Amino acid sequence: MAVQVVLVEPEIPQNTGNIARTCVVTGSVLHIVGPMGFSLDEKHVRRAGLDYWKDLTLYTYESLEELYQKYPEGDFWYFSSKVQKNFDRAEYSKDCFLVFGKETAGLPKELLDKNADRCVRIPMQNGQRCLNLSNAACVGVYEALRQNGYFHMK
Repeated sequence: MAVQVVLVEPEIPQNTGNIARTCVVTGSVLHIVGPMGFSLDEKHVRRAGLDYWKDLTLYTYESLEELYQKYPEGDFWYFSSKVQKNFDRAEYSKDCFLVFGKETAGLPKELLDKNADRCVRIPMQNGQRCLNLSNAACVGVYEALRQNGYFHMK
């Protein structure tokens, strides 16, 4: 049982480092779908994750198709500011995949359209573009954990 966090083409190393840290402290797994806008060995990624990197469960993929092939029965949820359903209305399974797009563009429209019933948003003030990626991932992870009794966390 673990929440699975999926980053599609992340661009900012500090965000990925912060998400990695969130994954470690929550027992979540991080999946990165490339290409990335940086190298995972960059000092900015390591610094943001501090000493947590050694405890991170991390998988990387060339494409979403590769991820889907590995987890054909995955419970995928797509986060976007461009959809209507609030994230707290979804029912997250114990091994759900929370999918987030890159910082400058989010997830592709075609992906959102193809999975419209599995797309959720985090509410925010009108006229604002979106939350920071690492904050959005943290909000999603903790909602999935809350719905599942926080697993083994204390």
